[in-house]
Amino acid sequence: MTGRGILLTANLPQLQNLIKRDPDAYKEEFLQQWNHYNSIREIFQINPDDQAQHFRELVTFISQVAQCYPQETADFPSQLSTLLLESHGSLTPDTRKTLLQNLVMLRNKDVISSIQLLKSLFPLLPRTTSPSLRLVIRKTILSDIRTANLRTKNHKLNRAVQAMLFGMAERGMDAEVLGDKGKLRAATRPSGERTTNGDDAMWAVIMTKELWKKGIWTDAKSVAIVALGCFHPAMKVQTASIHFFLGSDDDQEDSDNDEEADVDVKALHHRREINKKTRSGDKKLRKQLKAAKMKKSKGDPATPNFPALQLLNDPQTFAEKLFDNLNRYDKRFSLDHKILIMQLLSRVVGAHKLCVLGFYSYLMKYLTYHQLRIPAILVALAQAVHDLTPPDALIPIVRKIAQEFVHPGVGSEVIAAGMNAIREVCRRQPWAMEEDLLGDLVEYRKSRDKAVTAAARGILQLYREVNPGMLKRRERGKEASMGLSVGRQPLPYGHSEGAAVNIAGLALLEDHLRKLREEETGKAEGEDDEAAWEGWDVETDSESDSESEDWINVESEGEDLELSDSEDETRTEKSKPMEEEGQQSQTEASTLATTKILTPADFALLNDLRIQAATKAVEGGGGSRAKRKLAALEANKKSAETDSSVNAFISESDILGPRKKTKADYAERLASIEKGREGREKYGSLKGKKQKATPSSSTNREKARNKPVMMILSSRAVRGKKKASLRDKQQKLRAHIERAKKAHH
Repeated sequence: MTGRGILLTANLPQLQNLIKRDPDAYKEEFLQQWNHYNSIREIFQINPDDQAQHFRELVTFISQVAQCYPQETADFPSQLSTLLLESHGSLTPDTRKTLLQNLVMLRNKDVISSIQLLKSLFPLLPRTTSPSLRLVIRKTILSDIRTANLRTKNHKLNRAVQAMLFGMAERGMDAEVLGDKGKLRAATRPSGERTTNGDDAMWAVIMTKELWKKGIWTDAKSVAIVALGCFHPAMKVQTASIHFFLGSDDDQEDSDNDEEADVDVKALHHRREINKKTRSGDKKLRKQLKAAKMKKSKGDPATPNFPALQLLNDPQTFAEKLFDNLNRYDKRFSLDHKILIMQLLSRVVGAHKLCVLGFYSYLMKYLTYHQLRIPAILVALAQAVHDLTPPDALIPIVRKIAQEFVHPGVGSEVIAAGMNAIREVCRRQPWAMEEDLLGDLVEYRKSRDKAVTAAARGILQLYREVNPGMLKRRERGKEASMGLSVGRQPLPYGHSEGAAVNIAGLALLEDHLRKLREEETGKAEGEDDEAAWEGWDVETDSESDSESEDWINVESEGEDLELSDSEDETRTEKSKPMEEEGQQSQTEASTLATTKILTPADFALLNDLRIQAATKAVEGGGGSRAKRKLAALEANKKSAETDSSVNAFISESDILGPRKKTKADYAERLASIEKGREGREKYGSLKGKKQKATPSSSTNREKARNKPVMMILSSRAVRGKKKASLRDKQQKLRAHIERAKKAHH
């Protein structure tokens, strides 16, 4: 027995194998190794360099067999976690890696839970300086959370992890905002404290962004973590959080993009044709093609239903705090960072239709044509305007843009940018324009510059649609003039269109749902006679009236002249059943609207049913009106399927407008010529080079063979043969015979 213990003590892998087969038989040997591990651990805490290799072997051995002795090894995971967190700086890289791998192994064996593992891994992210170890920790966290939320959402784990991330994001919030300018960044502070400030919050934002990007977290709590990072004193945390909301992640090189690039099928086939044909190559090609096909059929990963801006909690307070930071630390932030905050603030205000009136007056000082990055500032201004913005706050801004950008002292590009900015502002709030200023801007449609003309015509067309009364009579156009003559007037500020009385096509949805219920229950619609004959009284009366002889004998010619009375009578007769049908449909719609909460899937089904009904009406000869209705429904469905968030925001190209390409100078033309010559062969004919083993041009004999016959007939050689004497011909024939004899020998 003693010899067996000595043998197994020296061979830990063999003991590990035997314990997994029969844990009870080798419990004494395990306890012996467990006591040895405790003594080595105490020595290791005092001197980490002493017996480090043996300590790593013992840790790996106990991790492998920990599930066989759960009571004896109950404190083992906490000991590993304490070593990693408290003695992280004094451990060697191999020891840190071994401890981390064994913690992950214990999680895979279900010895510890995911929450225990993540509580050990999250604090390591800002502490470790090893890129490889940080990458391993990052991938482990993401894979563990993804696996836990694979089938259903693990709300318990998600709440625990989000609580940890909230705690990490809140660290350092009471620090001073130093800004990102050069002099302010070199503040009188210890360099180590300044570099480590915000690391915990930065990793909280990074991990939340990764989980959002992979579709694992799509709730409002994850958005709240990143929203908290927008107000962190550290500039790197602010920038990363703002980029998340703007959708322009600039730190993609830091993320572990484990998704493979798109497979080029044509390149695979082309490479297979060129390379050597082997069976292994064919097998590899089939495997790659199968993977590409599966990836194409699978499509993009699941994306959230709503963007992050829509999931903000209390967007009004969020926007006010953003503007407060922007206004308070205006001298400390650089222009690029201020523009980032402007873009985020404008998108939040425009998406939720908020009221932050100080933001418009803040932008006034930047509205000059020589301001750096002025197109981005104009974009932020236009996005912050909506139909509930007070016109009194926008009229000075529109006047300032017109004074700074639209005058003869600037270039045509500046005029076009200013007019496009005014158009985008007035598109969202038409009452921000003054009548005299509108007349001056419309006159620029006669300009010779294409961009200025397009911008002026855009403003003219906009006000023809929204408020033609502000235009001169000759500038209104036909449709706008007809609308004004009818009495159509734009809605004043603060007014909205009439409240919706009914949802169009809701009766179709109710009939469809009734049919589905009848198919499930197996009950026919005609079983209930009383319910089936409801609403048919009017039609029976009309049928009994139609059977009378007064409606049949209409043969006299004199009665054809009295068309007005008969039309009025028929019109009144038709209006009665139509009104009753309308009342019946309203009651049906109201019952469905009050008894069921319609989901987005119900509205999509409602649109499909309306399109089907309109298609049947067109096929049944409904006329041009039915065709227009069908086209409008299909257009609405197509616009609804497209991403509305793409069209909700404008870009700098919308402000700059169509730009004319300037003429290149001599240096630019030479640079373009040299760039076109890169990777190209030298000048010269390629004739004859492709058909030969060694590249060379065609010989003189090949050139003579391909000459036209008429050129050869008039050449000196042909004419000399015709004039040659008999002696010359004999000498040439004799020389040819001699050469032929030598060639045969």
